[in-house]
Amino acid sequence: MKDIEEVEKVQKRATKHVKSLRGLPYEQRHRKLNLPTLRYRRHRGDMIEVYTILHGIYDKDISDGILHMVQDSRTRGHSLKLL
Repeated sequence: MKDIEEVEKVQKRATKHVKSLRGLPYEQRHRKLNLPTLRYRRHRGDMIEVYTILHGIYDKDISDGILHMVQDSRTRGHSLKLL
């Protein structure tokens, strides 16, 4: 939670650098700049990681021995297993 607050502080300071929006509250600056929320960015990053792993685009040197596809049919549709 502390890390999230720190990231939000940086984003709040950065939005103040837009001269035309300086007098507005953070929420309005955020909306006018059409910035995605931190929650959305984290979710999107997670989806990209899953896509790269499932499609074999992931760096094999990093993922070797950590992830492998499970062939067991008792996984209720889940196909990745962490070791």
